[in-house]
Amino acid sequence: MDELRSDDPQRIGAYRLLGRLGAGGMGVVYLARSDRGRTVAVKLVRAALAEQDEFRTRFRQEVRAARQVGGAWTAPVLDADTEAATPWVATGYIAGPSLQSVITQHGPLPEHSVRVLAAGLASALKDIHTAGLIHRDLKPSNVLVTIDGPRVIDFGIARALEAGADGGLTHTGALVGSPGFMSPEQVRGGRVTPACDVFCLGSVLAFAAGGRLPFGAAGSGVHALMYRIAEEEPELDHLSEGLRELIAPCLVKDPAERPSLDEVLALTGAADSLADGSAPESWLPAGIVAQLGRHAISLLHAENPDGPADGAPAAPAPVPPTATAVVPAASTAAAPESEGPGEPGEDADVPG
Repeated sequence: MDELRSDDPQRIGAYRLLGRLGAGGMGVVYLARSDRGRTVAVKLVRAALAEQDEFRTRFRQEVRAARQVGGAWTAPVLDADTEAATPWVATGYIAGPSLQSVITQHGPLPEHSVRVLAAGLASALKDIHTAGLIHRDLKPSNVLVTIDGPRVIDFGIARALEAGADGGLTHTGALVGSPGFMSPEQVRGGRVTPACDVFCLGSVLAFAAGGRLPFGAAGSGVHALMYRIAEEEPELDHLSEGLRELIAPCLVKDPAERPSLDEVLALTGAADSLADGSAPESWLPAGIVAQLGRHAISLLHAENPDGPADGAPAAPAPVPPTATAVVPAASTAAAPESEGPGEPGEDADVPG
């Protein structure tokens, strides 16, 4: 997390800002505390998007739909102001690093961890689809890792971002999305269905299991990468046979031939371990568990860097690394985007 900049607001709505969590194509995400002491993530939409009527209309619709998403595997939506001069949304803050950060620092996950990851993400997507949404931008930076399992953020917001850029490929050739984790139908500008999220899930799992993109890096050019996604087979030979049997069906070009999320859950072999709404304690390697502990400590410092003032109550400690720091939903909002630097093939706005 970075410190607030001189041009950052000090408050958004009822929330006091503590620092910057990240920035992406849609806006800036802040760590914040409510007046009642809740720790939240608040996203402030970019001013240029806020000025577009089409974006505002779609954003308003997506926020309304995102309020309906429930379940244990997504960040709960808490609050929003879609009519403000600069719209914003807030969710409960999840005290865990992104999957992107975990794989970058620790390398590929073992097969057991990948199967639990797959089961948690498939469960999250089921909840999102039940609410009438399609995520459209599932990628490692939109998956947070906790000791209790993965959590999905930013659901339902990608479509509003598309509206702000004339959808997918614009007349000037600009691409909105994350090329390394797009589906063939997104690349081709075709109709997007829930099967799009299944393809993106396959790409995320391939990255988590192998540490690299299933259709190669974007170093040779974004358009070359998109061609491989649309026309070529994924590179999965370095994965175990069991993981190929799980991931390859998700990466079929034809959306109608991809497995349903229930079928994905069956393929993971880990669905039963999530029956109580959390992953087994042993789902992550020890090094990553230690990272989660450090992450929780850094959150405590961010909330109260100098300690409580004399006579003032101490700020509530974050949930320790043995539980997920998710704030129970009391009002409404949409999930924030969380993007970090150096994400492979994840340019939010790519010039043609």
